[in-house]
Amino acid sequence: MSIDPSVFGGERVVLAPSILAADFTRLAEAVSLAEEAGADLVHVDVMDGCFVPNVTVGPPVVRALKRVTSLPLDVHLMVADPDGTVEWYLDAGADIVTVHVEASTHLHRTLGAVKEAGASAGVTLNPATPVHSLRDAVGYADLVLVMSVNPGFGGQRFIPRSVERVREIAELCADEGAAPVIQVDGGIDVATAPLVVEAGARVLVAGNAVFGDGDPAAALAAIRQAGESAL
Repeated sequence: MSIDPSVFGGERVVLAPSILAADFTRLAEAVSLAEEAGADLVHVDVMDGCFVPNVTVGPPVVRALKRVTSLPLDVHLMVADPDGTVEWYLDAGADIVTVHVEASTHLHRTLGAVKEAGASAGVTLNPATPVHSLRDAVGYADLVLVMSVNPGFGGQRFIPRSVERVREIAELCADEGAAPVIQVDGGIDVATAPLVVEAGARVLVAGNAVFGDGDPAAALAAIRQAGESAL
């Protein structure tokens, strides 16, 4: 089902810890910890070893996570064939499904299929893909994800140009009369969170900065505070 509109509503920062940085042998514990710490979403990075040079999880893990958390599952498909596989993740219980403009042959159809299934539809682009490639898609999307690192691996450094890309996408959406929420993923921490929020982002994905910290709850709270300082 689609997520409660109140999750994205108003001037607030939404936090989506990424399980890519968690201990894969203890995912249920990691998700529970994130939920107790006040996370709004659980970000699930799906990589197929083809679209990106890494392999992570598939529908069985999404289905298992659905059983252990009440938080919406925010599934980011970094796969070569999102058009052919998106239904797997919808059936597994994804609440948000985000696909790449570079990989989707039939982007409108795929976004429509996500919405028809009752989930929220997201679209994303890699750091070197021109922002204007989203022009004909933002009106169909509930969420636009700005990759602030090259996808494939966690723990990468934030690409500074991403701040301006967030701003450009916010302006593009306004020009098109669209209002998807803007999400940023890659190198998000207390230093970068206020930069992207000031530029227009409202959903922050953080992996290593949360699960790589000795106190994930405190780390999550610090990122939220840093982001909200820019509202």
